[in-house]
Amino acid sequence: MEPLSTRPVVTELRLSAFAAHRGGAFPLGPVTLFAGPSGSGKSSVLRAYEALAALAAGAELAEVFPEPAGCVPEGARGDAQGRRGFRIGCTVSGPAGPVRLDLAVQAEPELRIVGERLTCGDRVLLSTALLDPGRDHVQAAWHTGGVAAVTRAPFPGDLLGTALLPLRVAGRTDGQRQVLAAAEQTVVALRSVFPCDPQPPRMRAPVRPGDGRLLPGCDNLAAVLHRTRHECARRHTRLTSMARAGCAGTVRGVGTEELADGLVRAVIHRSESDGVDCGASTPLGRLGDGELRFLAMALVLLTGPGVLSVDQAAEVPGALQSLTVVADGFDRCLDPGQAAGLAALAASICAEGHLRLVGAVSGDGAFARELEGVAVVDLCRDGTGRESTATTAGGVRRGP
Repeated sequence: MEPLSTRPVVTELRLSAFAAHRGGAFPLGPVTLFAGPSGSGKSSVLRAYEALAALAAGAELAEVFPEPAGCVPEGARGDAQGRRGFRIGCTVSGPAGPVRLDLAVQAEPELRIVGERLTCGDRVLLSTALLDPGRDHVQAAWHTGGVAAVTRAPFPGDLLGTALLPLRVAGRTDGQRQVLAAAEQTVVALRSVFPCDPQPPRMRAPVRPGDGRLLPGCDNLAAVLHRTRHECARRHTRLTSMARAGCAGTVRGVGTEELADGLVRAVIHRSESDGVDCGASTPLGRLGDGELRFLAMALVLLTGPGVLSVDQAAEVPGALQSLTVVADGFDRCLDPGQAAGLAALAASICAEGHLRLVGAVSGDGAFARELEGVAVVDLCRDGTGRESTATTAGGVRRGP
C-alpha cells in the first residue's frame, strides 16, 4: 500500500464566510461526518467542498453557483456599490507539502472571482486580484524564482486560476516547478470527488447493462452489480455480509437477473429459514428506502474509484490518487444499526488510503463516535451563526 503522504488529499476545509458559516475551519480525516440539528450548516459544508471540486475540474463559476446569493453569509451587507460575496478555501497535503487555496467570490451584483491565493508555507505561489471591475478578468501573479520574481498575466474571472496554472507555467525554474507541483497537487485532490446521494425511487426499476460505472444517485445499481459481482469475489462477499446485517430476513446472497427484454435487475437471495425456497429471490425494488440506501452506500464504499462515475486525473497513476465520497444525508432513512454498520465499513475501507468519506448525518452522530478512524464534527450554532464547538472522536475543539 502506498504511504498516505504520496496521495494528495484535502485535509482542511475553510468556510471563512459562506452561508451560515463565518470563520469555520474543519480538519478532514479519512472519514469525517458532520453532525448537528437541522439548519446547523452541515449541507453548506459539503456544498462548499463540491464547489471547490467542480472549479478544480474546470467548471465555470455560474455552473458551480447557480444561486450565488444563497452562498452569501446571512446578514452580510453590501458596500457602497452593492457588492456582496463569500470566501471558501482548503488545505491539500501531499508530496509538495501542505498547500492552501483561498478563494473570494463576488456574488452580487455580478458573479465573479475577485481574489484567489495559493500558498505553500510562507511563499505565495499564485495571487489574483480584481483591479478593474469593468473588465471580465482578474490580474494574476505567480512565483517564478528566475530573473523576474513573479510573472503577471490576466486570468478569466469565472475560472479557478489554480486549475489554469499547468497550462501557463513552463516549469523551467525551481520556482516554476514548485508552482506546478502545488497546483497539480491541489487539482488532483479536489477533482477526485464523488458526490453520492442514493435515490431509492430511481433504483427500483430494471436497467440496461451499461459500462458498469455507478452514478451519483445509484440509479444504475443493478447494472453495476451485474458487472462487479464476478470481478472481485472478496468484495462481493463483503457486500453480501453487509446485506445480511442491514436487510430484513435471512440473506443468502446479492446478485442480478437478466430479463427477457435485455434489462437486468438486482435481487436478494434469501434462505429457507424465511419460508422461501432456497432458489427464490426478491427484487431489490421491493425493499424499503432504508435498505436500498444502505446497500447502495455499501456498494459505493466497496467498489471504490474504478467503478464510481467520476472523472479523475487520467495523467496521474491510480496509486497516487485518493477518491473522496461526499455524502449528504449519509444516514438518511437508516436505523442506528444500519448507520453504525456503514460507518464501520467506511472506517475499514478508508484506512487503506485509496478512498475517503466526508458526510453529513442527522442528530449527534452517536452511532459513529466510538469508531476508530471516524471523526464526528458537531456543528453547534449560537445566535450569530458561528460554530461554537466542533467535537470529534478525539475530543473537543473550541470554535473560532
